[in-house]
Amino acid sequence: MLKKLCRGLVLMTVAAGAGFGLGSTAPAVQPRPRLGQAQAAGLFLRAVLRANYPAAYARLAPEVRQGLNLRQFAAAAQPIWKSGQRHGTGIELYKLGVRLGDRGGSRLFYTFSFAADSAMKSPSELLEVTFRDTAARSVLGFGLRSTAKAGPRK
Repeated sequence: MLKKLCRGLVLMTVAAGAGFGLGSTAPAVQPRPRLGQAQAAGLFLRAVLRANYPAAYARLAPEVRQGLNLRQFAAAAQPIWKSGQRHGTGIELYKLGVRLGDRGGSRLFYTFSFAADSAMKSPSELLEVTFRDTAARSVLGFGLRSTAKAGPRK
């Protein structure tokens, strides 16, 4: 009788240990490293270029999403998508910098060019993503800038 009780107690202890992961050979799940800003900007733009507006919208800063629903965002992102239809969806980091604001504030920006324009002296269009500061990973603003030179003035 005592032998059966001890055997049952050992089995319960082993089962309880297995439930807590003791004796398990499965590898521990490692947390994903935090994306850098250039990576976050690139993921945002690639989602827009693929017309995956829900994924791109999710990368916007909360205050931007408050003032812009998904349909409005898709309409605002349409010029970038159309440009991607002309140039292809491959993009490359072109430059990054800080744009000074009119009230003393500044915004960190990342500018991407289309990979198809890489052989050109100056890209025809640039895709820009802005962030609040160096710690932010949520997109505060975005846009398409044409670099075409204006013709001579008359």
